[in-house]
Amino acid sequence: MKKQELTSLFQSFNKLKILVIGDVMVDSYLFGKVNRISPEAPVPVVAVTKKENRLGGAANVALNIKAMGATPIICSVVGNDFYGKEFIQQLKKAGINDTGMVVSTKRITTVKTRVIGNNHQMLRVDEEQTSDLSKNDTEALLKNISTLIQKEKPNAILFEDYDKGCITPLLIEKILKLAKQKSIAVVVDPKKNNFFNYNDVAFFKPNLKELQDGLKKDIDVSNKKELATAVTQLIKKINCKTAMITLSEHGVYIASSKKAETIPAHIRSIADVSGAGDTVISIAALCTALQLDTHTTAQLSNIAGGLVCEKVGVVSINKEELFTEAVRLLSK
Repeated sequence: MKKQELTSLFQSFNKLKILVIGDVMVDSYLFGKVNRISPEAPVPVVAVTKKENRLGGAANVALNIKAMGATPIICSVVGNDFYGKEFIQQLKKAGINDTGMVVSTKRITTVKTRVIGNNHQMLRVDEEQTSDLSKNDTEALLKNISTLIQKEKPNAILFEDYDKGCITPLLIEKILKLAKQKSIAVVVDPKKNNFFNYNDVAFFKPNLKELQDGLKKDIDVSNKKELATAVTQLIKKINCKTAMITLSEHGVYIASSKKAETIPAHIRSIADVSGAGDTVISIAALCTALQLDTHTTAQLSNIAGGLVCEKVGVVSINKEELFTEAVRLLSK
């Protein structure tokens, strides 16, 4: 692509609206320094210098979409608790509308607490409830989603599934039916529980482990034929238009009925892979909404995922940084 084409493409992101449905969470951080080992047990002592709460899960996807200049519309559930209130406050602080959020009295808010010592993640503590939403919470969420689809007319719907119970087979069925009626492209970042419930979607992005778990087979990533056969099997099984498999340091593999290719990863100084998948699916959703070709979609998503891995903790993409890197790597 020429630099002028990339400039036009990045400007086009600004006009998009993406409805994000999925499991949200608070990413809580304890940053500190490690200078000694505890006398109580052979573990490092982290002297905390800073505490920070960030939007995580599907909300991090929304942050990435917003960072690219587009408008995210987040629909999810939090608990009626301290972290639920903190989450809503963080949404407002980020300038993201909370109209699609449901506050449940039946659930707790998912919190992932990461302990970072000397710029390295040393421990993660999860507080979560992974059972499916109650019937009332599901109905409330469905109502919010239906209302926002009618009102906002999103360019794409993105399912960000973390298997925390927010996305249920019933919810998927109802939203896919509504999306089809409205001719809205559906993009999916799946997990194990609902893997084969996302039928007839525009874009499906599992990582290699999720693909192996879904198909119940080991896949040798260095064997191109084996990987291609597995992805073809996946596409036929769920009838998706495009499937993109993230392969960590091996890049991404993208396939449709027309073509398939591997986009290799670019050499980077990796600090933390947390949140990279969120960034990849965010860029892929924007590209899908613009009906871009699979090659461009995979290239931009791959670069974006690599860039956020250079940062410590879960962080969203920087649009200017991504543009600069895209020009360096992709422009002719």
